[in-house]
Amino acid sequence: MTHSAAPHHLSPPPSRRPTAPAKPTTTRIRTAVTVALLAALTAVLVTTLRAGDSHRAPGRLLAGQVAAWALFATAAWAVRKIPARTATGLVLAGAAAVALAGLAAPPRTSTDMYRYAWDGRVQAAGISPYAHPPAAPQLAELRDDWLFPTERPCAGPPLARTNSGLCTRINRPTVPTIYPPLAEGWFLAVHALSPPDSRHKPFQVGGATLAFGTTLALLAVARRRGDPSRAPARVALWAWCPLVPFEAVNNAHIDTLGVLLTVLALSTATAGSRRGALLGAAVAVKLLPALALPGALSGRRGPTQVVRLAAPLLATVALLYLPYLLASGAQVLGYLPGYLQEEGYASGHVQRFALLRLLLPDAAAGAAAVVLLALLAGYVWLRGDPERPWHGALLTTGATLLLVSPNYPWYALPVVALVALDGRGEWLAVPLAAAVLYLAGPLLIGFPLQAVTYGAAAAAVATGAFLRANEGRWPRGRRRGGVRTAA
Repeated sequence: MTHSAAPHHLSPPPSRRPTAPAKPTTTRIRTAVTVALLAALTAVLVTTLRAGDSHRAPGRLLAGQVAAWALFATAAWAVRKIPARTATGLVLAGAAAVALAGLAAPPRTSTDMYRYAWDGRVQAAGISPYAHPPAAPQLAELRDDWLFPTERPCAGPPLARTNSGLCTRINRPTVPTIYPPLAEGWFLAVHALSPPDSRHKPFQVGGATLAFGTTLALLAVARRRGDPSRAPARVALWAWCPLVPFEAVNNAHIDTLGVLLTVLALSTATAGSRRGALLGAAVAVKLLPALALPGALSGRRGPTQVVRLAAPLLATVALLYLPYLLASGAQVLGYLPGYLQEEGYASGHVQRFALLRLLLPDAAAGAAAVVLLALLAGYVWLRGDPERPWHGALLTTGATLLLVSPNYPWYALPVVALVALDGRGEWLAVPLAAAVLYLAGPLLIGFPLQAVTYGAAAAAVATGAFLRANEGRWPRGRRRGGVRTAA
């Protein structure tokens, strides 16, 4: 043991010294810098969205996204040094600004929202959205010139032409919908509240509302945790993340509703019926929130505790499906089986599991992913921290995306919210990898971009985990004249 030359009570370790409050002038400078960064981020988002869509200007979108991520990372770092009250105001103002930026143009990188609008219209006519595909003749009277344009050439993406010659903005127009019942309920609600001929804007406004609501929910969770100094900086990881204005607002992806419900579920005090019902509602929006279940059960080993959460989860999903099941029968599965095969999850047609396929044959990659994720889910369930269920949820959700390596960045929206709850910013490499893969893929045909992007994300996550695990083992200062001083 090394002894200090000065008395111990005169030289406490730096980690125990109280942090001096920032001077007013320093705070104003830091605040001004953060405001400038947020203004630049908002301007880049607007400019990028107005540059074109992913079919006509993928390079511009990619460059704009990279610039937006760089500004976001800098702003999220800068806000850490600002007092909590001021930082909270900046987080809310920035969240509103980037959400409004997502309204600057029609959907740019996805056509899913057009299916949302169609499903809402079909339901408003008293027809189950699972009963017929958009191209079915039974629905011909519901078509209009917006979703089924007739005056412009149907030359290619984002427009699609069916074998019968029908031109539409809806992707996969010859198959039924894929979305679960609560998502369909959202589509119907937005349609019912939309003014005539408002087209895509109501869904984008709905997405902005959900995104901002998630910011408010994250702030509320942070206040209950009793950590006000670090809370705004963590919430900024969701509120300012470029994935949110692009995917939650501009593309209006329904995943955002599932994210909000997942945050509300994990923020409940106990893993009981309320958490189960909220998580069940999230699953009834999009199936991906089911990945948070092991985290929601963290440390709950008793069968009674498991049943208290799982029973209301299953009951909520069943009750939400029931009206559509009575109307459509087994058709409520929609295009889900065909979608899984189309997206490369079927045996013999592997387009996923990029990292595992570097080590294993294609035929074994899917099975290996299932085994690894089952082991991780069991570990989170049995050894996870019940006081931080979002930590286990982040591990299972993020690891699933790393192993499955999907092309679609909006699948990573839950990861962004879970990072805001847990504070492990290295996991943001996963949504960044998905965004780069989605936009750069058409530009780098033949290049193993899927493995490179997700490999880089995995390396970032591993590096962050290593640094956190060894943080306490490294000296935080150096010794001068026998007295330990801050480095």
